Amino acid sequence: MLPLCFAIRPRMRGALLGVLLTSTVFAGSSGPARVRLFNTHTGQRIDVIYRNDEVCVKGALDKLDGFLCDHRNGQCRAFDPALFDVLSNLARKVGRSEAEFQVISGYRTPATNETLRSSRVGIAKHSLHMMAQAIDIRLPGTPTAVLRDAAISLGLGGVGYYRNLDFIHVDTGRVRRW
Repeated sequence: MLPLCFAIRPRMRGALLGVLLTSTVFAGSSGPARVRLFNTHTGQRIDVIYRNDEVCVKGALDKLDGFLCDHRNGQCRAFDPALFDVLSNLARKVGRSEAEFQVISGYRTPATNETLRSSRVGIAKHSLHMMAQAIDIRLPGTPTAVLRDAAISLGLGGVGYYRNLDFIHVDTGRVRRW
């Protein structure tokens, strides 16, 4: 049975990979799933239970979407709920299920993404940040290389490692790493 996140998020139904990924992530899951985030650009924090067993909490997903808006222009998009499972699983994997991730980048509008591409190296033209399927994070107290290795071991999507900038990228796209 698919989690009810996709009944709440009809725009995400077309993301077949997201459906398959979420089904995999939810396998054997029970009880509440929680994420704690700190936005490094706005200084805001959020601590939310976004799923109970296999049912996503609609209000919680909306709060997370608002929290992860493009901080440059305030535009938002509905995130793939599977991304929050990746974060929750990642925190558990490194033995820090109650830890707060620092968010470097969440949703990016196409205009923001293009602006970043023109001024920085390594920004993808078709970034999954624009699809609200990616997030750049760090976890204070956990070396970034350890976080990267844990994310890779989950096998749940893309993992990028930015050692010099001290963050990793995780997404719900195909499994790959860089």
